[in-house]
Amino acid sequence: MSEVQYNPQKIEAEIQKYWDENETFVVEEDENKEKYYCLSMFPYPSGKLHMGHVRNYTIGDVISRYQRMQGKNVLQPMGWDAFGLPAENAAMANNVAPAKWTYENIDYMRTQLKSLGLGYDWTREVATCHPEYYRWEQWLFTKLMSEGLVYRKLSVVNWDPVDMTVLANEQVIDGKGWRSGAQVERKEINQWFLRITDYAEELLTGLDELDGWPEQVKTMQRNWIGKSTGLQISFPIKDKEATLDVYTTRPDTLMGVTYLAIASDHPLCVKAAVHNEALEAFIEDCSHVSTAEADLETMEKRGMDTGIRVMHPITGEEVPVWAANFVLMNYGTGAVMSVPAHDQRDYEFAKKYGLAIKAVIAPNADEMADVSEEAFTAKGILVNSGEFDGLKSKQALHAMAKVLGEKNLGEKQTNYRLRDWGVSRQRYWGCPIPVIYCPACGALPVPEDQLPVKLPEDVVPDGSGSPLAKMDSFKNCECPQCGGRATRETDTFDTFFESSWYHARYTSKSNSEAMLDERADYWAPVDQYIGGVEHAILHLLYARFFHKLMRDQGLVSSNEPFKKLLTQGMVLLDGTKMSKSKGNTVDPQGLIEKFGADTVRLFIMFAAPPEQSLEWSDKGVEGSFRFLNRVWRQAQSHIETGLVPVATTSEGLEKAPKAIRFKLHETIQKVTDDVGRRQTFNTAIAACMELMNELSKFEDSSDAGRSVMQEALEALVLMLSPMTPHIAQTLWIALGKDGLVVDATWPTVDESALVKSEIELMVQVNGKLRSKIEVAADADKETILATAKADETVLKFMDGKEIVKEIVVPGRLVNIVVKG
Repeated sequence: MSEVQYNPQKIEAEIQKYWDENETFVVEEDENKEKYYCLSMFPYPSGKLHMGHVRNYTIGDVISRYQRMQGKNVLQPMGWDAFGLPAENAAMANNVAPAKWTYENIDYMRTQLKSLGLGYDWTREVATCHPEYYRWEQWLFTKLMSEGLVYRKLSVVNWDPVDMTVLANEQVIDGKGWRSGAQVERKEINQWFLRITDYAEELLTGLDELDGWPEQVKTMQRNWIGKSTGLQISFPIKDKEATLDVYTTRPDTLMGVTYLAIASDHPLCVKAAVHNEALEAFIEDCSHVSTAEADLETMEKRGMDTGIRVMHPITGEEVPVWAANFVLMNYGTGAVMSVPAHDQRDYEFAKKYGLAIKAVIAPNADEMADVSEEAFTAKGILVNSGEFDGLKSKQALHAMAKVLGEKNLGEKQTNYRLRDWGVSRQRYWGCPIPVIYCPACGALPVPEDQLPVKLPEDVVPDGSGSPLAKMDSFKNCECPQCGGRATRETDTFDTFFESSWYHARYTSKSNSEAMLDERADYWAPVDQYIGGVEHAILHLLYARFFHKLMRDQGLVSSNEPFKKLLTQGMVLLDGTKMSKSKGNTVDPQGLIEKFGADTVRLFIMFAAPPEQSLEWSDKGVEGSFRFLNRVWRQAQSHIETGLVPVATTSEGLEKAPKAIRFKLHETIQKVTDDVGRRQTFNTAIAACMELMNELSKFEDSSDAGRSVMQEALEALVLMLSPMTPHIAQTLWIALGKDGLVVDATWPTVDESALVKSEIELMVQVNGKLRSKIEVAADADKETILATAKADETVLKFMDGKEIVKEIVVPGRLVNIVVKG
């Protein structure tokens, strides 16, 4: 070994250069090998990697390298989720086109990723802002359009008046835009939607097949899809030949309805406001309220009587209709039946406005519900419900459905909380929606031979809406059907569109003639997906939906995109999430330059289990660096005295080398399980550190002793190589091995080394531990007792005393009872 001192900067640069020049991680399809597709969520090219990136991508790289050492054909690609608002905001701040800003960031961050020693197949790199990427999502959109899976409608949206765009409900936080912080308004505009609700049931049942996903994530998706069975009930409107329809999952409470609540923008409410100034003012006030359900939960509940009355579908009693700020027009029917006695929100609203509260559910047959202070929300026995008295809540669904069905005023219905996906965004830096509007022919998909609709890249936005809407050169075009004058859609896709299918494009990146080819079926589904739990709902749900859309287009044959999912925790500093705005970040680049990538990788994998938050520690980084130096010095010390063949058996070994082989193969067993099955990389590293401690104390210069040391060092290097690939590669060669450590076979356990020929037993005298002895593993009781009684320490406590009893617990202890 030429290097006496561990010099990470030198060896890492040399090895990364070798990987690059020899395309070490470029992979082709190979039907003779088991494939393994490992994917980490691709980054937004914000300018610099942060520690969250480092953690995410190191985890993926460790898994990829381990699987390659298992002999699998491993694909690990990388790309860039490049569209989105931050580029526009940065472009305005720096007076530069978002494209230029984005491409410069990509170039810098690619260099950073390489400096971490991440084993990516860079020939498959994608950037979602490249026309050769987004043309295929445009193509798919036009196919879905022709199949009726896409539609356009007026929709009430969350409008950010500063960023001048529609926000998804999840982008509204406490009534304000997630980026601008501006008070969100409700606005009605035309938007394009994908019919994700057509796939609601499959998206729900498919979760049962995802055994490799965390239960927490599956539960979040189940709740988001929100399947429920209930009744659709029609309340006849007084003096009208019409009904007001509601959906409820609690038909058992129908007899307790004391008012109906409707959205402020419900057609009935708008009509009632024509001659009602107070109601008109209330509607205007509500237009500034977010449509996000989370905000509806926390805001003050307000309402106003519309003057409209409906008839109870069973009793025929008059029921008032109130406009309420917590009812959404685009959710369900835009109306809800309100039962104050059995719903807390309805209860608080009724108390506030002096509306009747009627209890119709009791905990049991001989006890009435107490609703003097709060609603009774549990299920129970129906009371004050006429012919339905005495029924259990569960029975009421069928009984109510029967009675209402006979009146043509209700029926059973299965509903989903999931809404269709609004994909229109009034932003510039995104994929243009491939639609042309012709005054004569209507909305038409852009013909395939005119794709992609390219986004002009030499544009600097000024913040006042989308520049595309003001660009005649982009907007004006010819109708593909009649040849007349037409205009392009100037909205762009929600950026979740791009990240919903990138996993598939990596497999067929070199194909410029099709979205995907047969290679997609070789690699899909992804065997291991890694990313933050914050993507549990939207990104992961949309990606599952997209995969099914591509399947139904014949592009892939698998049903799900990701077999296993690992959601890594955050990186914290002093207990809080690292964030540029808080100024509590640690720059990975500075650490790599000081300690080397292997140290950073080792620390980030050792500091916490992957799913848990990781507390940053400078001392921990220094400790990781010291450990690698110890490994280096141990190997150096061994190599200086000459390389020897590895030990292959414990037969005939002395006690000390035999113990080292036991520890080594115990470690191999644990590390293999921790990395391969449990994915607890921190405990795998801890086991390697324990082994290193034993090796540093082992001094045996005999041929047998040095062969055991050679075996242990080779295995240690292999086990550390997924975490610390550069030092492992260097030591692998220095230990006399050929080729790449990543192509070496993962070490296997020698079961015979784990068979102990001797065992240690505790020796007690009168129940108190006095000594320990070593005996043959198969020693009989007489031999064990003889050895125990011959021990010098034990003899002291037995001296001059009579032995009353001798107890041997096999494999554990000896207890000698004496008196006198």
